[in-house]
Amino acid sequence: MRLILSLAGLCLALFLASLFIGAAPLPFAATLRAWLGQGDPLVVMVMWELRLPRAALAVLIGLSLGLAGAAMQGLLRNPLAEPGIVGTSGFAALGAVLALQTGLADLLPVALPMAALTGAAGSVLLLMALAGPGARTTTLILAGVAISAAAGAMVSLVLNLSPNPFAANEVMFWLMGSLADRSFAHVAVAAPVLALGAVLVWSGRRGLDALSMGEETAASMGIDLRRLRLKLVLGTACLAGAATAVAGMIGFVGLVVPHLLRRLTGGLPSRLMLPAALGGAALLLAADIAVRLILPGRDLKLGVLTALIGTPVFLHLVWKSRGREA
Repeated sequence: MRLILSLAGLCLALFLASLFIGAAPLPFAATLRAWLGQGDPLVVMVMWELRLPRAALAVLIGLSLGLAGAAMQGLLRNPLAEPGIVGTSGFAALGAVLALQTGLADLLPVALPMAALTGAAGSVLLLMALAGPGARTTTLILAGVAISAAAGAMVSLVLNLSPNPFAANEVMFWLMGSLADRSFAHVAVAAPVLALGAVLVWSGRRGLDALSMGEETAASMGIDLRRLRLKLVLGTACLAGAATAVAGMIGFVGLVVPHLLRRLTGGLPSRLMLPAALGGAALLLAADIAVRLILPGRDLKLGVLTALIGTPVFLHLVWKSRGREA
């Protein structure tokens, strides 16, 4: 409980900091008046229509990626697993790329996240078709890897055949991941899908505890493994797909946060889920604040920063695994 309260307090502090920190320096008094609806109308608009939805999305996406990462690591019983392993992020990115490339995103702002969500839904259907109704965990992983590879190849093909270099540049920047220029329309699109994914994943926490003792033990305890796998895969697909739909590709959050918090929660998936979700929100809020401060004039992308943070941790995990195998 102390860990949860500490992480919740950290999230609240970072959320408030995110509301007051931006690329354009503003006096604290003017910012505070703007949050009260007073002062310069332009500053009020920046606070309420730019910074608030950006901070809200950072919380929602961080919560989702942390929760999905904990679920996947519990399902696969592997600390190197992360939400994108089911292939949903790749197909969500493909849907967004097609919306950008065809110009649909310019005609209707919400067309881009809706196209990405459509791609994510398509990846789930494809995953179920490839893996089959009674798929085991290994089959799901292989199907997810195949789907991710196919999505990456198709994104590369679209970029390769793009007749418009400006659209190709826009696609590349979007793929790097960012929360800049997001609005409450993006929150409204993503929030219902994220909520559905969170409910599905959270409802499987007891089954994950049983699964941590082995599939045979879990089955002997009355856990329906087929239903548990389906529930967690669908939940993770909703979380990762909706996050990608509104923010682009943001990696390593679902990998790094659950691993760092595992020892503090006793290792049980049910105890790890909520701290991992809060930790993911804290990490994404901190990273989003950092991209505004490190290079405010160069638009440093959020996905690039999370990759720079996550890569050393990932290499450390690989090194530790190598030592155990030796």
